Amino acid sequence: MKLAEQIAAEILRGFDKHYRLFRDISAAAKDRFERADWAAAREAGRTRIHFYDQRVREAVELVSDRFPLATVEELVWPHVKQAYFQLLYEHRQPECAETFFNSVACRVLDRRYYRNEYIFWRPAISTEYLTGGEPDYRSFYDRGEGLRGALRDVVLSYDLRGQWQDLERDLERLERAVAEHFGGPWTSDVDFQIQVLSSLFFRNKAAYLCGRARNGYREYPFVVPILKDEQGAMFLDALLLSPQDIGRVFSLARAYCMVDMEVPAAFVQFVSSMLPRKPRSEIYTLVGLQKQGKTLFYRDMMLHLKHSTDRFTVAPGTKGMVMAVFTLPSFPYVFKVIRDWFPPPKDVDRAKVEDRYLLVKHHDRVGRMADSLEYSHVAFPLDRFEPELLAELKSVASSMIRIEGDQLIVKHLYIEKRLVPLDLFLQKSDEQRTRGAIREYGNAIKELASANIFAGDLLLKNFGITRFGRVVFYDYDEIGYLTDFKFRRIPKARDYDDEMSADPWFSVGPHDVFPEQFPTFLFADPKQRDIFMELHGDLMDPAFWIAAQDRCRRGEQADIFPYPEQLRFSRRFG
Repeated sequence: MKLAEQIAAEILRGFDKHYRLFRDISAAAKDRFERADWAAAREAGRTRIHFYDQRVREAVELVSDRFPLATVEELVWPHVKQAYFQLLYEHRQPECAETFFNSVACRVLDRRYYRNEYIFWRPAISTEYLTGGEPDYRSFYDRGEGLRGALRDVVLSYDLRGQWQDLERDLERLERAVAEHFGGPWTSDVDFQIQVLSSLFFRNKAAYLCGRARNGYREYPFVVPILKDEQGAMFLDALLLSPQDIGRVFSLARAYCMVDMEVPAAFVQFVSSMLPRKPRSEIYTLVGLQKQGKTLFYRDMMLHLKHSTDRFTVAPGTKGMVMAVFTLPSFPYVFKVIRDWFPPPKDVDRAKVEDRYLLVKHHDRVGRMADSLEYSHVAFPLDRFEPELLAELKSVASSMIRIEGDQLIVKHLYIEKRLVPLDLFLQKSDEQRTRGAIREYGNAIKELASANIFAGDLLLKNFGITRFGRVVFYDYDEIGYLTDFKFRRIPKARDYDDEMSADPWFSVGPHDVFPEQFPTFLFADPKQRDIFMELHGDLMDPAFWIAAQDRCRRGEQADIFPYPEQLRFSRRFG
């Protein structure tokens, strides 16, 4: 076998091992749900995140050791790429295998190039109409029992072990919810069918049944959450039909899902039909294939740059002391580069900032923390940068950039969805919108606390608001586990001198927090402060935080689901 063919075969063996392990831990989510082993579910989510990098390191070491010529002779890599392409002809995950090849090639060659002929810059294998040994989705029909009979067949097809609270009651509720949504009982056309993905989507304490109903010329995507009660009995909790409610389930502000997929492209295509406005890069990321998500995002970004003319500029909002943040107005994302130095009172370093971002990646984000894509050595067209932004990057992050010809190379950066900073939103909002945003802000703090997260820096500028009015946290340099902090009351002043002193008259530890200071510290506007105290006065009491810490230490996992409480059947139908 030729050298190029040998290298290609070894890289593909590394990928196949990765996907076998990835699929094993994802498929086991069904068993963890059936046993209600929520601690194991959280641990599996954290463990799976590292699978890809572990397998890439193994493949790099193997190729470097067995084929030392590959590390110094770049001209062999076009031949390796061609040999690898031929191995993917009947592969079930070719797009992910191509990304794995790119990761290995970049590390073996130590990123000494930006030449597309060495890697899969564009996909070489089409995944359209790609299927596996078993159908990726199943179809169900009206067998004479109407909509309820078809729904019963759908639910039972997943063969979930365990008792149901009352499946017939839940099916009746599904029918009622359908009737309410469409303004009357469901009428099936002759071609009516329900199509559902062959695997449930598992996340935290829920399993999500994802499908679409086809009736005549119309198609209706839907999601049905399946939960367990304290006795372990299962029940259908809601029916999600609107794009906004379905989109919340597939939000990257939450933990990634566990899904058993032989052909991931088929699952992504199905979900994309449910949410046609959601980029496929986000869907790949949601099902745990973050590297493939990054690959697609990068391709989308480069395509956008090719077809746009506006310039990168400093992102709107209060400048941070840890990150230099810029954006492209026509592209709904922000780019964050860690500064070379941090002005007082920031007491962090680069390693700690990167560690905080990794903490967020591993943790359940409960819909309140923005997901981030981490990239190294990204080449941007230099002439697309505003002079003001370029000057700022050279001033505060010069070690992270270099100029090569007509390109600006950013050595390390994070990319996140662009949100409206909460402080800017409140400056322009009317009383009703202000009240809603402050309610959301307090809810975000509370939900993060229930997940054992304390944001650290609660300033409004560190939170953003989505187009749907949801408040999300996005500044992670001071984030930490709630249980690592000490929440205290401010001791009473001993005398008049204490009260007038500019310095505290009591000792303050590095992790001490005084919630009584929140309103004054967070809100300069008295009206906003009053609204916060009215809606979230409990956040000023150390007892709230101590109780939340106690629940976290007992291992209690709060039920924070990605759909409105009023959609739950127990609320709608009693």
